[in-house]
Amino acid sequence: MRRRIPLRRQGFSRGRLLVAAVLVGTSALVTACGSGTEVPKTTSVAAVDPKPDLTEITTPPQSETGGNCDPEATLRPGPLPSSGAMPPGSPMAAIVANGKLRVGVDQNTYLFGFRDPTTGQLEGFDIDIAREIARALFGDPDKIELRSVTAADRIPALRNKQVDLIVRTFSATCERRRDVDFSGVYYRATQRILVSRNSGIRTGADLGGKRVCVTRGTTSPGPLFALPKRPIVLGASNWTDCLAALQQGQVDAVSGDDPILVGLVAQDRNMAIVGEVIGTGAYAVGIAQGNPNLVRFVNGVLERIRADGTWQQIYSARLSALGPSPGPPDLRYKD
Repeated sequence: MRRRIPLRRQGFSRGRLLVAAVLVGTSALVTACGSGTEVPKTTSVAAVDPKPDLTEITTPPQSETGGNCDPEATLRPGPLPSSGAMPPGSPMAAIVANGKLRVGVDQNTYLFGFRDPTTGQLEGFDIDIAREIARALFGDPDKIELRSVTAADRIPALRNKQVDLIVRTFSATCERRRDVDFSGVYYRATQRILVSRNSGIRTGADLGGKRVCVTRGTTSPGPLFALPKRPIVLGASNWTDCLAALQQGQVDAVSGDDPILVGLVAQDRNMAIVGEVIGTGAYAVGIAQGNPNLVRFVNGVLERIRADGTWQQIYSARLSALGPSPGPPDLRYKD
């Protein structure tokens, strides 16, 4: 039976997201009865630099396909327990006992994980995938605590047990598998280039010597280092900062996965996605090592939403701007 999931919104008004940074300075003006106006003492306030913080990346990460493993191979799921009836002693039972599923997500990537300015709620494709896992655990998709983490903090958040799972455009790679485990792939992406429409940049070959922004902690720098003519690769803390850097002329281009770039174009129609595919991404749920039963459980949820049409429903609600659905990726199992 096709499951209908509650989606808080279908996107912003006509797909447009307003990105604004509001810097507010306040001073207290105290008035005493019959004594006139008291002038407040001068205080020292540090200046705020409105430009995104960029750092040069000089070493490429290992690509998704590099290494001596199959980065997408994952544990085969067993029977999916009924919600609220997790096997005693399992990591799923521990999560249920805590009352909420803690998930590390993004709040700055339109379409996948972003904050709706009218409701203050986090929404997107990744958020809905996380809610389906909460539904399977508790029978309630709202039994979830969404914690905003940067791309660079995804692995530390799992290691330090600050979250139970990471659902944040997290590509499975052999390098990352040394530190965390992954579910099966729930979305496949391709990497391209974002530029201003009048930039003159049209292909990867045009990036030689140009400044290109990526998000720190992602695999996006890898394909840029493989180009015949190397660009200068600069890392920001999130994709919205990359867009701001491009708007302000700090960089000449942004390179990331197609769905991320489509979300940036929705925020600024003066931008365009150009060039050939230069890389790929395979998004999976990140899970702390040593929890094979939790890996199998998450894979069971992914199999369920593939089979009952929920994955397609989420795609239609969240990612229709990307075009016709490619369908959910197949999961590859190693046992």
